[in-house]
Amino acid sequence: MEYQEVAIQALTHNLLRYFVVAGAAFLLFYVIKKSSWNYWKIQSKFPSSSDYWREVIFSLITISIFVLVALIVFATPLRNYTLQYNSIESIGWGYWVVSILLMIILHDTYFYWMHRIMHHPKLYRAIHRVHHQSTNPSPWTAYAFHPLEAVVEASIIFPIAFFIPFHRSALLVFLVFMILYNVYGHLGYELYPKGFNKTWVGKWVNTSVNHNQHHKHFHGNYGLYFLFWDRMLGTLRPDYDESFAENDLKKGQQ
Repeated sequence: MEYQEVAIQALTHNLLRYFVVAGAAFLLFYVIKKSSWNYWKIQSKFPSSSDYWREVIFSLITISIFVLVALIVFATPLRNYTLQYNSIESIGWGYWVVSILLMIILHDTYFYWMHRIMHHPKLYRAIHRVHHQSTNPSPWTAYAFHPLEAVVEASIIFPIAFFIPFHRSALLVFLVFMILYNVYGHLGYELYPKGFNKTWVGKWVNTSVNHNQHHKHFHGNYGLYFLFWDRMLGTLRPDYDESFAENDLKKGQQ
C-alpha cells in the first residue's frame, strides 16, 4: 500500500473503532439509561463533563500515535519483514481463528507486564498518572493515555506483525475485540452475570469490576483480558470477589 492509503485507512479505522464503540456505550449507559440503570453502576457517582473532554482529547492524541505506528509497520520497508499473508485458504480458516487467539494471549501478557512497569513510582508520576486521572472511568477512558504510554500501547503491533503469521482480516478482528473489551473494562458497569467471578471460566476472565477497582485504588488488578498473571503472581486485589458480590447485590436490590 502507498503511504497515504495506509495513513487514511489507519486513521479511519482507529477513529471509527473508538467513537463508534465508546460512543455507543456512553450514549446507552451515560445518557439514555443514566437514570434507570444508575443503581447498578459500580461507582454510583458519574464523572464530570470536564473528565469526559479530557479523556477524549488524550484519546485523539493516542489515535494519532496509533496511526504513526501503523505507518512505520505497514508503509515503510519494515512491511517486507512482517508475517502477513494474503490468502486465508493458503493456511486455512482454522489457523485464522488460532491467530486471533494468539494475538489476544500475546497482548494480555504484553499489557500485564507493561502495566506493572508503568506503576513504578517514577513512571507512574511522569506517564501513567494521566490515565489514572480517571479514578471513576467511563467508556471514553479507553484510549486516554499520556503520549509516551500511547507509544508503548501501540507497540504491541510489533510482536504481532513480526512473530505471528496473520491475515489482515484477522488483525482487524483482533483490533475490534481489543476496543470492545477495553471499553467494557472502563464502562463503569458490570455486564457479566451474578457470580460470574466464581465460575470456572470467570475465575480467569477480567471484568469491569476488576478494572474499576484498579482505577479507584491504583494498585493490583493489572490484567487486560484475563486474570492468569494476576492470580499467578499475587497481584489480584484480595477484595475483588467481595466487590463483585457487592455489585451483584446492588443489581439484585432493584
